[in-house]
Amino acid sequence: MSLSKRFIFFLYLIFCGASAGNAQIRLPHIICDSMILQRDQPLEIWGWASPGERVILHFKGKQFSTTAGADEKWRIALPAVKAGGPYTMEFSGKNKVVLKDVLFGDVWLCAGQSNMVHQLKVHNITYAKDIAAANYPQIRQFWVPTATNLNGPSKDLPKSNWKPATREGINDFSAVAYFFARKIYEEQKIPIGIINSSVGGTTIEAWTGEDGLKGMDEISQVIARNKDTAAVNKINRMADASQAPPAVSADKGLLEEVKWFDPAYQPKGWRKFDLPGYWEDQGVRDLDGVVWFRKEIEVPAGMADAPAFIQLGRIVDADRLYLNGTLVGSTGYQYPQRRYHVAAGVLKPGKNILVVRVENSNGKGGFVPDKPYSIEANQQLISLKGEWQYKVGETYRPVFRKGPFRIQEQAQPTALYNAMVAPAIQYGIKGVLWYQGESNVGNALAYKKLLPAMIQDWRTQFKKPDLPFYYVQLPNYGDMRYQPGESAWALLREAALETLQVPHTGMAVTIDLGEWNDIHPDDKKDVGERLALIAERWSYGRKNLVYSGPIYKSSAIEGRQMILRFDHIGSGLKTIDGEALSQFEIAGADKKFVWADAEIKGDQVIVHSSQIEKPMYVRYAWADNPVNPNLYNQENLPASPFRTDR
Repeated sequence: MSLSKRFIFFLYLIFCGASAGNAQIRLPHIICDSMILQRDQPLEIWGWASPGERVILHFKGKQFSTTAGADEKWRIALPAVKAGGPYTMEFSGKNKVVLKDVLFGDVWLCAGQSNMVHQLKVHNITYAKDIAAANYPQIRQFWVPTATNLNGPSKDLPKSNWKPATREGINDFSAVAYFFARKIYEEQKIPIGIINSSVGGTTIEAWTGEDGLKGMDEISQVIARNKDTAAVNKINRMADASQAPPAVSADKGLLEEVKWFDPAYQPKGWRKFDLPGYWEDQGVRDLDGVVWFRKEIEVPAGMADAPAFIQLGRIVDADRLYLNGTLVGSTGYQYPQRRYHVAAGVLKPGKNILVVRVENSNGKGGFVPDKPYSIEANQQLISLKGEWQYKVGETYRPVFRKGPFRIQEQAQPTALYNAMVAPAIQYGIKGVLWYQGESNVGNALAYKKLLPAMIQDWRTQFKKPDLPFYYVQLPNYGDMRYQPGESAWALLREAALETLQVPHTGMAVTIDLGEWNDIHPDDKKDVGERLALIAERWSYGRKNLVYSGPIYKSSAIEGRQMILRFDHIGSGLKTIDGEALSQFEIAGADKKFVWADAEIKGDQVIVHSSQIEKPMYVRYAWADNPVNPNLYNQENLPASPFRTDR
């Protein structure tokens, strides 16, 4: 070896050795100030340090020590601690880390897609009083930022922190998780921790680990492909190359010398439009593109010049709202409700001009019915429903792709589990709350295998074979149909219902809590509290608590009638509205279902139809959005949809 090479090697040893020797104690992001740790069970506290470095934990007057391994990881076994605190934890080695305000209580991992994501700030009108009254410093949430990993489990969660359910942080709490936690806290009076790991628009496959998907050959092939970074990059390059170049906007409303949102613009050739509604239902066929809407309103002096609040329901897909030429708000996709705050001085006395530019690239475009449309200022309100004017600014040409689509990591199997769940499997938890399924409606039958597989996988990874797993059966959604038929949403609800056969699971029925026109229904409180009922019964030992509505048990044929029996009848069966039972269907051997007459007799339901002489099968609430399913128990909990012909 030459002198120069030896010198370079010597410098390498100095700097690399110094770097390794100076490595400091590092804790995973979830182990930080104000955290809540799981009570009443031995815990493992872990982190990283220099290989061979001694790490000491001082806690509750005791000392625990360990040594970092060659992989730089260390672990300290902590004996079970009863609910309480706050405590301080001090870690020391080559450096010192002090954690303050540590509580012990029950920690629930809350996961799923957008309806578990939805924060209280999204529902701040419905839950304004709950937000204002929030003062629960012992209810805390660790929000896991969105992250993916296609290659395998990550070492750590993305950086975040624990926040209490007080006025300063309550808006960022998952609404479902908060109402669950508040109910449990009020009953148990112990700290409740929420680890919220959820991402909108995601499938169950993305939340399941690789071991949980074994035996599903097509999925396993995708997982193997995704681990080949070069292959993934190649597909994405091909997808990018096949994309059409960005189109230059041909929107007349922005190209004309006086823009259509400008108060100086003089409208010509505009047509009438009844808002809310879709333009395809009002004389425009199959239009994807940009449509402008315009309305003049008279504002009384008492509302003028004050800050204003505009609600524009939901708009499909994207919108920009102008008031008197000023852009006051915009939204890039269809699902959020449009709630725009207007600065003081924009709203004028007398004539005001509202202009909405709407972009739609698929399906019906326009304004979703049965939502609020109004402008409010100084406690006065003007409805924005009724007659507007519209004009088409641009039409989109169909784009035909020749190449592959990009690999969207959030949609890939294992990707979210690897990055947002796996790094926390050493963190002790009480149980799991799961609200997901909308993105799997397209393969609802597969969900019957996927949901139990994910539950088993998580239990294996957390090393808790009886880990409580409580989940939400999807609510009603979509157009109502007044004839019996098939339903992908009903199939997915059936998959959830059948998963109750897995031990230590519970299902919150929400067939009455949805909205036909919103995949994100506003009622999150009842969802959270129904999950809490399940937890109170099974995780907190309230043995006599009625925690579920009627669940179909068995049926028998007696002449021209079907006799149905149910579990979880509570104090008895009833219709929630006092009317006759509805949404029961009946069929013979041909499975041609017709509407049936049904009545409650004691703890049974008798179903029959004059059209069916030899009945064999019954269905209840078998639709995306069944019309008034009204079978409940006396405790006001709804019956789960079901069918006997599966």
